[in-house]
Amino acid sequence: MNVSFRWLFFFVFAAGAFFLSFPAFSTAQAAPLTQIKNVRVHADKEKVRIVVDADGEVDYKSMTLASPGRVVVDISGARISSSVAKSQKIESQFATKVRLGQFNPTTVRIVVETEMYKSSSNYDVFSLEGGPVPYRVVMDFGNLSGSAGSSTSSAGGASSGGSNIDFGHGTGSSDDSGSSSDGGQSSSGMTRSRSQSSAAPGIGGKRIVLDPGHGGSDTGAIGPTGVTEKSIALRIAKRLKALLEAEGAEVILTRTEDTEVSPKKAKATDVEELQARCDIANQNSADIFLSIHLDAFSGPEAHGTTGYYYEMGSADSTRLADCVKRGVLRRLGTLDRGTKPCAFYVCRHTDMPAMLLETAFVSNPREEQMMNSEEGVENAAQGIAAGIAEYFQ
Repeated sequence: MNVSFRWLFFFVFAAGAFFLSFPAFSTAQAAPLTQIKNVRVHADKEKVRIVVDADGEVDYKSMTLASPGRVVVDISGARISSSVAKSQKIESQFATKVRLGQFNPTTVRIVVETEMYKSSSNYDVFSLEGGPVPYRVVMDFGNLSGSAGSSTSSAGGASSGGSNIDFGHGTGSSDDSGSSSDGGQSSSGMTRSRSQSSAAPGIGGKRIVLDPGHGGSDTGAIGPTGVTEKSIALRIAKRLKALLEAEGAEVILTRTEDTEVSPKKAKATDVEELQARCDIANQNSADIFLSIHLDAFSGPEAHGTTGYYYEMGSADSTRLADCVKRGVLRRLGTLDRGTKPCAFYVCRHTDMPAMLLETAFVSNPREEQMMNSEEGVENAAQGIAAGIAEYFQ
């Protein structure tokens, strides 16, 4: 009798342990995976550009391999759509083939056969966000260093052949498009020396460039009721400008109205539009650069605030992203989605500490409503201002 009881107890205990562990397993598996929807290849005499289209936010890492030469990009939290070609030949001296496969259940691996891996000036990997294709990872291979200035060309400047590549910019398209002809106190301007108080604590005298994401032909993300990312980003930036100037800062907006930053307007490629934003900060020797965005996802449930900094950038960029994100969280009460490394173009091609803020999710009904209100805009601006003040302490 005692033996039987011991076996029964063991069985009940084991079964209970199994079922208690099951919900955690289910929750982990429930996280939606981003779909890789397409891989587009363009080759010309200057370079090869490979664009990977995704339907959601992507994180990736890249590495190089020799014998044969390859550049490998792993996209995490992703799966390949059944319609995507798994291999494409490339007729170019810069790359010969691109292959992709499901490396593991949550990672898509992209392999480009190329000898350009031998020099970092001959290949570039970066991400773009917004427009008709929500998220993209771009890979360039070829003569990148001399295209349109070193900072422009590493991602394909205007003279590199990149302008021949269709990113669907007519309806919007870049991770940081937004814009202005009269953010032009800088875009047309002479190079200026960095503000005299750069090393002093406090906001007073600091030269700050604010980049309201998207604009003009590029709406950015669109919320359930039609609220556009570009409009909210500009409202936040204008209010933030007033707050910072009241503390003695010199503030430059990359755009002050609903238009593109690049002189080419809607005809600009994504990279030309993004570089125009970087030029404003670089030519004005800004102390910091902050690009303001709203996030989006294919489902309405995603929510929260994220701060991004260039993964190979300075510790100051990381600290800036962390301070600003923390300030926004305190005022908006949103979910903390972390301070994350990125390769966003505007974070990568600016010469000063830089960050990109995903303030909240415009695709989330509650956060869309909040950010479309005067209170939401005010709280976001106050939170960013507090974060910038903390950074300059």
